[in-house]
Amino acid sequence: MNNLKGFAFGILTSATFGLIPLFTLPLMAKGMQFDSILFYRFLFAALALTGIMAAKNESFHVEKRDIPVLVLLGFFYTASAMFLFWGYNFMLAGIATTLHFTYPIFVTLIMLLVFREKTSWITLMAIILAICGVARLSIGEGTDSSDLPSLTDHPSALGIFIVLLSAIGYALYITTVNKSRVQKMTGRCLTFYVFIVSTILFAIKAGTNQGIQPIPDWMSFANLILLAIVPTVISNITLVLAVRGIGGTLTAVLGAVEPITAVCVGVLVFSEPFTPNLAIGILLIIIAVTLIILAKSIQSTLRKIYRAARLR
Repeated sequence: MNNLKGFAFGILTSATFGLIPLFTLPLMAKGMQFDSILFYRFLFAALALTGIMAAKNESFHVEKRDIPVLVLLGFFYTASAMFLFWGYNFMLAGIATTLHFTYPIFVTLIMLLVFREKTSWITLMAIILAICGVARLSIGEGTDSSDLPSLTDHPSALGIFIVLLSAIGYALYITTVNKSRVQKMTGRCLTFYVFIVSTILFAIKAGTNQGIQPIPDWMSFANLILLAIVPTVISNITLVLAVRGIGGTLTAVLGAVEPITAVCVGVLVFSEPFTPNLAIGILLIIIAVTLIILAKSIQSTLRKIYRAARLR
């Protein structure tokens, strides 16, 4: 039963995160800049977490020596969100979310290049597949989306680079959490302070441009609340529950639901085109990420098969 709940929470985590375009694109259509959208997103998410933690009598205490790491984590999280939203200006939401889903590849590369972790032929093959997937997404059939006249299914090199920066930002966030002492903090407390830092950074960034925009109307306010709750607070809470139920590896594998959800939202809600190149690119990236996550299990299974064959 716990496993079943764990799988349900894992799917819910990815599905809710994949709903970001559903609440974001209408706000952008109203003329809101991503600085203001993300400021409200993290402000409302921090307020929601405050209520949850207060209701559960959880401590907000943080040690002074943890503050620099929390600021760094907030910077990485902010960069990831900023580049992903910026990428929506260059390509369809489904493609952007799929490219963001390459973050486990970058986690692997960071661990390999910075922390000198050993890699395997499966990991190298997965990286090659991911590169092929990204390349496939950049090859369009020239079909325009009538509802989004400035976008096509053929992303520009600049757009791909920007969204890959969002994946790198999230990979740096994950790596820093795993390799620093803040991993001992409770998940909600850590997330709360990351949201606070992100709110402050987006307020500063918006201030350097045209300032924080007022919320245009009640529908936009509802979209901002849903953006803060569904793919931000709920996805983070269910992530913790999923990891406890089925472990980090299976939870990460279920992350494949994220780009699938975003593509479905784009196609069904925003009439984005679903082309063969898009399908192939998404499939290659999902296979690559799954191979990265399951590399150790695959190697272990292959070794067992090899030993059994030799004994015969």
